[in-house]
Amino acid sequence: MESKIEDKDLYELFDIQITATESEIKKAYRKKALHCHPDKNPDNPNAAALFHELSLALQILTDAKARQAYDKVLNGKKAAQIRHKELDSRRKKLKEELDARERLAELRGKKEDLRTDAEKLQAEIDRLRKEGAKIVQQENELLKQEMSKKFTSTEPVPWDSAEYRIKIKWKAEKTDDTNGGYTYEELHRFLLKYGDIIGLIVSTKKKGSAMVEYATQEAAEMAVSYEKGLAGNPLTLSWVKGPPPKHRAATTSTLVNDNDFESLVMRNLRQAEERKRLIAEIQAGLIDD
Repeated sequence: MESKIEDKDLYELFDIQITATESEIKKAYRKKALHCHPDKNPDNPNAAALFHELSLALQILTDAKARQAYDKVLNGKKAAQIRHKELDSRRKKLKEELDARERLAELRGKKEDLRTDAEKLQAEIDRLRKEGAKIVQQENELLKQEMSKKFTSTEPVPWDSAEYRIKIKWKAEKTDDTNGGYTYEELHRFLLKYGDIIGLIVSTKKKGSAMVEYATQEAAEMAVSYEKGLAGNPLTLSWVKGPPPKHRAATTSTLVNDNDFESLVMRNLRQAEERKRLIAEIQAGLIDD
């Protein structure tokens, strides 16, 4: 049989102390809810029930009157557990009989509220259910936003030049001392116009073969797309392990001021125009190869 929410230790459910502040309770709720959210656990049939339990626990612990009533019941249970452990069976029975007589006498002397602590807690839970769960709705909205950030990260992928080396091929006979017209210096001149080169290796064992690594993805992609080398013996550039994924723009920090942002925009525009000009010149054959 499924236990009632009031029978559980809600502080233990959130892994927090009974003295936790409302801010600490909300933080603990988000941490727990992220792990058991039904959207993240479609194959777990208990995920929805646990998420509902966490939501109700949040309602109780963030409502002053409901928490006060719950704490009174919880402290009573803990005190009773301690007493029961310390007393042997005979003394326990006597203590229970004494408690019953005292409770009866107390109830007879009261005129305002004759409900037990458990009944008062249940009344507070019923009140929360009727009033709605605004605080739970707010926390769940924050939870969705946090989950959305994790699932749609816009962090750029770091460029690994070694992972995206470029192989270069051209025609050259084994006995050709000129290697088809290409020396290290000649190849370096052709390739440097696209950006900084980390490494360039011209094969000494196989004629008409070389390999290059660029410092940036943009330079590497432009070289593969546009470099043709000598008109009489064109170069063929291709990826050794396949092309890299397309650029994903990093989000602009919200900490930059207006002047910084304006400078950043202008610099990006100038770089974009420079790239357009370089590509146009390459395509028109204006760059001296």
